[in-house]
Amino acid sequence: MQAFLDWVFSSEEEEMHILTSMAYFMFFMSFCTFITLLMVDVPYGRYASSKYGFPVNVKFAWFVQELPAILVPFLLVFLTSAAKISMMPNQLIIVMYFCHYIHRSLLYPFLIRGGKPTPFVSFALAVIFCIYNGYMQIRYLSHYAEYPAGWVSHPCFILGFLLWLFGWVVNMHSDHILRNLREPGETGYKIPRGGIFEYVSGANFFGEIIEWAGFALAAQSAQSLAFSIFTTIVLSSRAFSHHKWYHEKFDDYPKNRKALIPFLL
Repeated sequence: MQAFLDWVFSSEEEEMHILTSMAYFMFFMSFCTFITLLMVDVPYGRYASSKYGFPVNVKFAWFVQELPAILVPFLLVFLTSAAKISMMPNQLIIVMYFCHYIHRSLLYPFLIRGGKPTPFVSFALAVIFCIYNGYMQIRYLSHYAEYPAGWVSHPCFILGFLLWLFGWVVNMHSDHILRNLREPGETGYKIPRGGIFEYVSGANFFGEIIEWAGFALAAQSAQSLAFSIFTTIVLSSRAFSHHKWYHEKFDDYPKNRKALIPFLL
C-alpha cells in the first residue's frame, strides 16, 4: 500500500495538496448537491426509481457500498507509514470514524428487515463516495494531521467528542426503532415512535448530522468539515422529504413533530 502511494505521489507535499484539493472539491460538490436536491429526492429507499438503473438487493447494496469506508482506511492505517498514528488525538478521532462505519458497514446491512432494492446509480455513487471520503479522512488523520499538546483536553475536542457520541447513539437507536416498526410478516410503512422520533421525523438523520459535526469539531480539518457539510445537506434533504411524505400518508401523523431539529425545524 505504501509503495502504491509512493508511486502515485512524488512527495508528501504533493499528497497533502491533493488531500486539500479533495476537501475543496467536496465543498463544491456540497453546493451542487444542495441545488440538485431542491429538485429531486435522493433515489433510494422509498424514493427509488427504475430510471436510475437496475435494482440491487438492499442488503447487498448497503454492505458493498459501505465496505470501502472500512477497507480503505484499514489499509491506510495498517499498511502504510502512518506517521501520526501514535498520537493520541489522531488515534481517538480515527476510532470515532471507525465506530460509525463498523456499525454501518458490517452490522447495519444484515439487520435490515425488508427494504426496497437500491437503484444501481445510487449504489455506484455511494461506492465512489466511500472510497473517496475514506481515503481523504483517514490518510489525513493518520499521516498529516498535527494537534497541539493537550488537544484531547481542549474544549473543542471534548465538545466535539460529546456531540459525536450523542449523535452516534441517537443514530443507532433510531435505526433500531425503524427496524422494529413491523411485526414479522407485516409490510407497509408505520409512524415511527420513541426516542428522538417523538420530536422529529428524521431522527436517524439528525443523529448522523450531529455525529459528523462533532467529528469535524474534534478533528479541526478542511477534510472533516467538508464531510460534515456534505452529510448535512444530503441528510437534511432526506429528512424534509420524509416529513412531507409522512404528513401526506398518515392523517394522524403528530402535528407538533418537526422535520429535523427538535422544536425548531
